[in-house]
Amino acid sequence: MIAKRIIPCLDILGGRTVKGVNFVDLIDAGDPVELATIYSEKGADELVFLDISATEQQRDAFEPLVYAVAKKLSIPFTVGGGIRSTEKVARLLHKGVDKVSVNSSAVNNPDLISQIANNYGSQCLVVAIDAKIEGDEWWVYTTGGKQRTNLSLLAWAKECQERGAGELLFTSMDHDGTKNGFANEQLAELSENLSIPIIASGGAGTLAHFKDVFLKGKADAALAASVFHFSEIEIATLKQYLAEAQIPIRL
Repeated sequence: MIAKRIIPCLDILGGRTVKGVNFVDLIDAGDPVELATIYSEKGADELVFLDISATEQQRDAFEPLVYAVAKKLSIPFTVGGGIRSTEKVARLLHKGVDKVSVNSSAVNNPDLISQIANNYGSQCLVVAIDAKIEGDEWWVYTTGGKQRTNLSLLAWAKECQERGAGELLFTSMDHDGTKNGFANEQLAELSENLSIPIIASGGAGTLAHFKDVFLKGKADAALAASVFHFSEIEIATLKQYLAEAQIPIRL
């Protein structure tokens, strides 16, 4: 069985790592380079770097900071934020980034998914989807969760897979930062309808939440931020807990 992955996430604003609740009320969480170094040394399976204001400000991810982080890592590194062209992808991959993540740019230009997959391979492409439940339906949001689209989560996820996405990073906006657990029911539905790996994001607060996201949510990886940034959960402790729960994990 393929091992499950634990992935810290650096949400970047103004060159600093930040974290909020439901995509708002952001607070400082530390220096990105220092945090990246710690996670690489402490057993994280991968690291995600998201420049959360790049799309709204209509600019690229801040490349010097990306490269500074990449130099400190010995684990796979994913970067997202303002990636709108294959040329940008080429620059990032050339500078030590292993995967790129596209979100709003993919919604605005779905062909970008196909272009990246065809040029560089699906293995380096993560499509991130931010969604919120309204009634009985999950709807996709863009621009850092500020703009609602007319895309349903499942339909968009299926299109992303068909266009060549290698993985999906699904963030439940309703669960983000709440520390009340992941959106396991919706994660399980995505897993049952897709063949590509699903990274779960939004809601991690306890060790049990991680166990549940793998067993109930059927996620392939779990992404979290504040519980790691503020040392509420140590990655080594989490991995040992999951191993004792018979969940395949890299120790």
